[in-house]
Amino acid sequence: MEHPVIDVVSLYPHDMNIYGDWGNVLTVTRRLSLYGYTPRVHAYNQGDAWPDHVDLILGGGGQDTGQGRIAEDLFLRADTLRKLAAEGTPMLTICGLYQLFGEYFETVAGERIEGIGIFGVYTQGHDVRMIGNLVEHSDRFGDIIGYENHSGQTFLRDGVRPLGVVDREGTGNNGKDHTEGAQVGNVIGTYMHGSLLPKNPRIADHLIRTAATRRYGEFHPDQTEEQRTALERLDAIAEQAREVAASRPR
Repeated sequence: MEHPVIDVVSLYPHDMNIYGDWGNVLTVTRRLSLYGYTPRVHAYNQGDAWPDHVDLILGGGGQDTGQGRIAEDLFLRADTLRKLAAEGTPMLTICGLYQLFGEYFETVAGERIEGIGIFGVYTQGHDVRMIGNLVEHSDRFGDIIGYENHSGQTFLRDGVRPLGVVDREGTGNNGKDHTEGAQVGNVIGTYMHGSLLPKNPRIADHLIRTAATRRYGEFHPDQTEEQRTALERLDAIAEQAREVAASRPR
């Protein structure tokens, strides 16, 4: 029996895959399989051919040097990515790619790396890093738990919706306005590593449900009892990991 395919693009995994962000790809593909879909992963790096079909995009973080390496190629794909975003393709971008999906990133040294403008945000590099376990509150996903590690401070333009809010100053997008991440349509940007999705299955399932509904008109899991049990086990492990991470001091 053939299962419906979901095409997942891992964006620049060679250069933008730091602090365990590849775990987001592993989580999505595993959960897709347990829901009865066939995940087809396309690892897209500089100079690669763009996949014929894209249902979901996942991108991670990287050092400033990694951002510089991919910037030219990202601009070559900017129109495609903006079109997919406008059409409602679900995307998750972490840290460095979150910054480059904004307007620009200005490094501590004063170098300006232009972004592709999907998010109405801009980022300025600073000497002080924001680092540690973090809990943010989201109307859409409840409490989101992850690990931030960034020196860039990101500021949202008027009207841009954050992914969530944080309680403490010195955390989140810029340490000042208590926002974290950004959302535009079905595109999510965040500083949450961890990796994020293993500890936040509600976000993983949102991405999966959105991708399946856009491609097939509905999200229709076709699971065996064994698959349902395995998914419940993953969710239980995620809950344990959330409790541990939330209890740890920064």
